[in-house]
Amino acid sequence: MPLPGGLWWLLCCRRGFTLLHRDYGDGELSGDGDEDEETFELRTPSPAGGGRGPLDVTLTQPVRSGPVPDRLQSWEETRSLIPEKGPPEEDPDVVVKGWLYREPRGGGARPWLPPRRAWFVLTRDSLDQFSSSGKGARRLGSLVLTSLCSVTGPERRPKETGLWSVTVSGRKHSVRLCSPRQAEAERWGVALREVIASKAPLETPTQLLLRDIQESYGDPEAVALIYLRNPILRHTSGALYAPLLPLPYGVSAPGPGYAPLREEAVRLFLALQALEGARRPGPLMQGVLQTCWDLPALRDELFLQLAKQTSGPGGPPGPRATQDPAALRYWQLLTCMSCTFRPGGAVRGHLLGHLERTEQALPDTELAEYARFIRKALGRTRGRELVPSLAEISALSRRQELLCTVHCPGAGACPVAIDSHTTAGEVARELVGRLGLARSRNAFALYEQRGAQERALAGSTLVADVLTSLAAEEAGLDDSTDSGWRLCLRLHGPLHPEGLSPDGHELPFLFEQAHALLLRGRPPPPDDTLRALAALRLQSLHRDFSSGMGRAEAMAAYLALAAQCPGFGAARYDVLELSTEPGGGTPQKLCLGLGAKAMSLSRPGEAEPIHSVSYGRVAACQLMGPHTLALRVGDSQLLLQSPQVEEIMQLVNAYLPNPSPARPCRSPSPPCQDLPDTSPPSQHPGLDEPQGQSGCLGQLQD
Repeated sequence: MPLPGGLWWLLCCRRGFTLLHRDYGDGELSGDGDEDEETFELRTPSPAGGGRGPLDVTLTQPVRSGPVPDRLQSWEETRSLIPEKGPPEEDPDVVVKGWLYREPRGGGARPWLPPRRAWFVLTRDSLDQFSSSGKGARRLGSLVLTSLCSVTGPERRPKETGLWSVTVSGRKHSVRLCSPRQAEAERWGVALREVIASKAPLETPTQLLLRDIQESYGDPEAVALIYLRNPILRHTSGALYAPLLPLPYGVSAPGPGYAPLREEAVRLFLALQALEGARRPGPLMQGVLQTCWDLPALRDELFLQLAKQTSGPGGPPGPRATQDPAALRYWQLLTCMSCTFRPGGAVRGHLLGHLERTEQALPDTELAEYARFIRKALGRTRGRELVPSLAEISALSRRQELLCTVHCPGAGACPVAIDSHTTAGEVARELVGRLGLARSRNAFALYEQRGAQERALAGSTLVADVLTSLAAEEAGLDDSTDSGWRLCLRLHGPLHPEGLSPDGHELPFLFEQAHALLLRGRPPPPDDTLRALAALRLQSLHRDFSSGMGRAEAMAAYLALAAQCPGFGAARYDVLELSTEPGGGTPQKLCLGLGAKAMSLSRPGEAEPIHSVSYGRVAACQLMGPHTLALRVGDSQLLLQSPQVEEIMQLVNAYLPNPSPARPCRSPSPPCQDLPDTSPPSQHPGLDEPQGQSGCLGQLQD
């Protein structure tokens, strides 16, 4: 007599009832296997036939016990529950079948064991192994395939068997199929992947509980009851033996030192628990964040683990969080996670509800402040290029901003308060406003600078990532005078020296910028122009040439003369020109030059350009891919490829006749400090050779 209500998948074990979700395993059904199932609340339809109601059954994650002598092995467990029958002869569900070699269990550790030949049949539901291809052949084993199974290979192992192998991984074991022919191994690999891809996605018990919480959003008592009856949702001091989300079986994580994903998920939970007693939690938090950066599949898993550890019997927040300061570190790590990664849809919804319940349960407390901070961060966070530095982790743990110093020539050093979401464009606009340059015709941008090297930052670049990158680069450099990277605000685009006020910050700012650009000029200005520029600079510094010319007047004359130099302020980039013909062609390496009035393309090492176009003829400039830029000139299109396409596009748009209007500045910040400029002085204005990307073409044509 069949069990009613779908209860046939409850198996009676020696220790009582253990719930096995029929869609969670890979077919290795056993009530006495490795007890790594998580907590699950049993649900059946209500008598009225309407919604679902919870039964008064509490099921918890079992504790892993020691080895049991009479316990069946996983392969024997699988085989004992499958009817003994021969291979199907004309089964329409058969995908592929044939003779293959199977590596014995533990063959990697015991290479002297030869592979065994068997008849394999792949159906839409399982991979079956038989002793022969006859009708009465004995079944040797079976692996039920689910959406969590994975396939690797084919790969050849010449030192061991010399055969081509394909590995199929299930929840408890893997099967390695071998063939002497590569085509045969590839055929089986493709067929196995197609069968697994056709399977419906599985849901873990935790996912079903999250759905119940979402459906009971307006009923706090029902939500509290779900937390009360399901310990998997709340804080625990014990170990976690299975991930909370469905992670594929047997998938090896990229990079050395990483275990398969399911094992790494369990290790993450152990790292979370170690936070409570860590003397220096910062490095441990950074290591957890780095693991999630390297393994994106674990990000949602960690969000759920942190929500679990910050929940109590009645839901969030856990009672220990208000009593034990060590438990506050879960909230601090959750703050760092929310400023680094974006959770998936279902996990994001659960996390937002978790934060809202925390604010409602403990208003006007430190936990409520953390919950509000995290909720706002989730609305602003986008992709990060690097995990937060230790300094940023320390600031986030206290819900504070970071201070970065931006050097402004002629204005000293300016401290700017930033957070994990502040972009380079926002910092540049704030400094432009603080220096009184908002109405200037000149454009300014944030640059990385070390000695004579400069790198422009795209407006969307996160400053926190830049600071982390610069700190890492500086740690690997020597202690020479030009080894320190710093951020600076500088001219970005054509110079407009007309109508500058002698009393404002813009005149000395542009004066120092023009001098720095001329030092990197290639070729240098003519000798007579060079002498005139040198005389004007000395006059602005010492006023020892003419008593009728003041400092502001000398600087204005210097800027006017510098703006007339051929190729002044031009930048050079190594690019690949892609063919726009239908048949394509070989990309050619070229040098792109961006001057004040025109852009040019020249071959490496040649001074004369092969193409020169004024900016007035450029109709559009847009990104076509991660490293591809499209320039539309008249009826033709030019495709350029470079890792610096964002910088190139930003500079071209600055040179176009109709630039976009500047956006408003941020809130006020502390005033700039008049600190000395530590950049190394030049011995002669015109002899310094450029070391970075900036340079003067000198051959640009109008």
